[in-house]
Amino acid sequence: MKDSIINWNVDPDFFWITDTFPLRYYGLCWVLGLVLGYLIIKRVYQKEKIPLENLDQLSMYIFIGALLGARLGHCLFYEPAYYLEHPLEILLPIQKVGDSFQFIGFQGLASHGGVIGVLTGIILYARKTGTNLLWILDRVALGSAVTAAFIRIGNLMNSEVYGKPTNGNWGVVFERDDLIPRHPTQVYEALSYFLIFGILILIYRSKKIENKNGFLFGTLLVLLFTARFIIEFFKENQVDFENSMTINMGQVLSIPFIISGLLFIFWSSKPIANN
Repeated sequence: MKDSIINWNVDPDFFWITDTFPLRYYGLCWVLGLVLGYLIIKRVYQKEKIPLENLDQLSMYIFIGALLGARLGHCLFYEPAYYLEHPLEILLPIQKVGDSFQFIGFQGLASHGGVIGVLTGIILYARKTGTNLLWILDRVALGSAVTAAFIRIGNLMNSEVYGKPTNGNWGVVFERDDLIPRHPTQVYEALSYFLIFGILILIYRSKKIENKNGFLFGTLLVLLFTARFIIEFFKENQVDFENSMTINMGQVLSIPFIISGLLFIFWSSKPIANN
C-alpha cells in the first residue's frame, strides 16, 4: 500500500460511563457543533443589540428540531420498513437483540431531516414571538455551516458515510469496514462547510445585503446542498435501494433545498423591513 494512504481505525467510543453506556465522538461532535453555532449567532445578536434571552429561547427550538428532524429523517428516508416495524427504536437509542434491549446510541441521523426539523422549530418560534422569520433564518444561517461541518467530523470518527474506492495516489482506509483506500468524503464535506461559513461571514459583513432578509439563508441552502450534491458522486450509497437509482437519495433530497435557496435569494431582492 502506498505511503500516502491513511489508515483510519479510531474507536468511536471515547468514554464509557458504565459497561453498557458509552459516550461517542459522534455525539460529542454534534454538541460541539451546536455550541459553536450558538456562540457564532450570539456574537451576531450582541453586535445587533438583540436581547440574548431571545436567542436562548430560539436555541431550544432549534436543538429539539434538529435532533428530532435528523432522527426522523433517517428513519423515514433511508430505512422506513425497518423502523415502521420497530417504532420504539426511532426515538430511543436502543435496539432489540433477542428478548432484550441494548443501548446502541442513535446510529442514524439524516442531515436533510435535521434541516427540516430546524426550519420547523424556527417557524414555530417566529409565530410565537412575532419575529421576522427571514431575519431569524439569516442569523441562524451564519452558524449552521459550522454545525454541519462538525457533524461530518463526527461521521469521520464513526468511520461512516465514507466514499467510494479511489485509484489515486492517496485515500483513507477505514479499517473497521475494509482495507480499501476510499475518498474521505466526510472530510470533503467538512472542509466545504467551513469554506461556506467563511463566505457567509464575508457577505454578512458587507453592506450590500442590508434590508435583504432571506439572502444569507438562501445562499447557505444553495452552497451547502450544491456541495453535498457534488460530493455524493464520490460517496458510497448508504442503503441498498440507492444502488438502482441514477442519483442517490442524498442528491434527490438536496435538489429541493437548492431550488428553495434560489427562490430565497430572488425574494430577498425586494427589501423587507427588519424586525
